[in-house]
Amino acid sequence: MRQFDVVDNTNPDTSDQVPYLLLLQANLFDDLATRVVAPLIPADRYGPRLDWLNPTIFIGKTEFVISMAELAGVPISIIGDKIASAESKRNEVISALDFLFTGS
Repeated sequence: MRQFDVVDNTNPDTSDQVPYLLLLQANLFDDLATRVVAPLIPADRYGPRLDWLNPTIFIGKTEFVISMAELAGVPISIIGDKIASAESKRNEVISALDFLFTGS
């Protein structure tokens, strides 16, 4: 898996609400047992959002919100198959992370 890949969330406790995860961790750290991810939540279930903090991505015909404020380190074991790539959203994702951590 590579940075900005969208993968299945195989955690049975959360996959109903968060079907996909966006891998954010740099590939340099592939030897770690965990990955830093942002949950992808269907836009129709997310409610109000801040555009600069919560970019969206379409997977098929469904819009998902990248919920940056809910970043998590998860074990590799819950990372499922690659579904898509969000590489085209790279600048928006990096900007949202920057805003999350610096406030500007």
